Amino acid sequence: MHRRAVRRRLLVVAVLVVVLAVAAVASMLLGSNRLGVDQVLAGLTRSGSSTAEAVVWGSRIPRTLIGAAVGAALGIAGLLMQGHTRNPLADPGLFGVSSGAGLAVVLGVYVFGVTSTGATVWFALVGAVVASVVVFSVTVAGSGTASPVPLALAGAAVSALLGAVTSFIVLTDQDSLDAYRLWVVGSLAARQLDVLAAAAPFLLVGAVLAVWNTRALDALGLGAELAKGLGENVLVARLVGLGGITLLAAGATAAAGPIGFVGLTVPHVARAMVGTGHRWTLPVSALVGATLVLVADVVGRLVGGFSEVEVGIVLAVLGGPVFVAVARRRSLVSL
Repeated sequence: MHRRAVRRRLLVVAVLVVVLAVAAVASMLLGSNRLGVDQVLAGLTRSGSSTAEAVVWGSRIPRTLIGAAVGAALGIAGLLMQGHTRNPLADPGLFGVSSGAGLAVVLGVYVFGVTSTGATVWFALVGAVVASVVVFSVTVAGSGTASPVPLALAGAAVSALLGAVTSFIVLTDQDSLDAYRLWVVGSLAARQLDVLAAAAPFLLVGAVLAVWNTRALDALGLGAELAKGLGENVLVARLVGLGGITLLAAGATAAAGPIGFVGLTVPHVARAMVGTGHRWTLPVSALVGATLVLVADVVGRLVGGFSEVEVGIVLAVLGGPVFVAVARRRSLVSL
């Protein structure tokens, strides 16, 4: 029975890898600029026209790689967040990551006049990390532990405060409003590989921490006291998990802006596919998240004509019904 379950889970992972590869190919081939397969291949090898090369290397390769990385990071961060809080409605934004990044982007424009995407990503990274550290510090100072309920309360309070400051600035400065309006919807457009290069160290370290945290998460799912009885250091497990969530969510938010529903919905889909063991749900969450973001980005390109619908908007439209369907079928698998 155990071998059969393992084979079934391996089959699920293999199918998801194939689906992700198909989504990546679609992301390379489809868009508002109509290019044939031969033109895309020529652009990839830099042997075609300057137009094909500019579209492939200047747009489609960066947004395919960034979309896959962001989706995988948000899927893993959502899984960690729900595992540590034991709250099926938790998502990475609970730490104030999006609010911190948004305020930092606005301050970059308002104070320093920064408008390029390559520079904005650094402000977003710093803001996201600082917001998470503040939430964690407030929680520990108030309760003495990194327990889930105080974390959620501190995250909501800090997010509200940062959101209020951001609103004040954008309502008094037109340039800040324009920059924030373009960033806050969540988009893969106009992103170059330097954006991924800036976020990659955060994403890689966050992924390593997430893998390290899987065994502890399984134990914490039984309750903190029982986890201690099994030999787990609960505080260390919490710190590793919170570090992974912070780095993954910060890197993803900095690279593409705040993208909702991925961190909330993907972990439920993963548990529906392979059960609740984090050794399996972590890679499945990464694959499902990456595929979801790429598919949503392709859909946004195709339905927008010569412009496009941002990936954050597409996911917001699709995410609500999908989450309701998952909730009804799986009854929000008990955490």
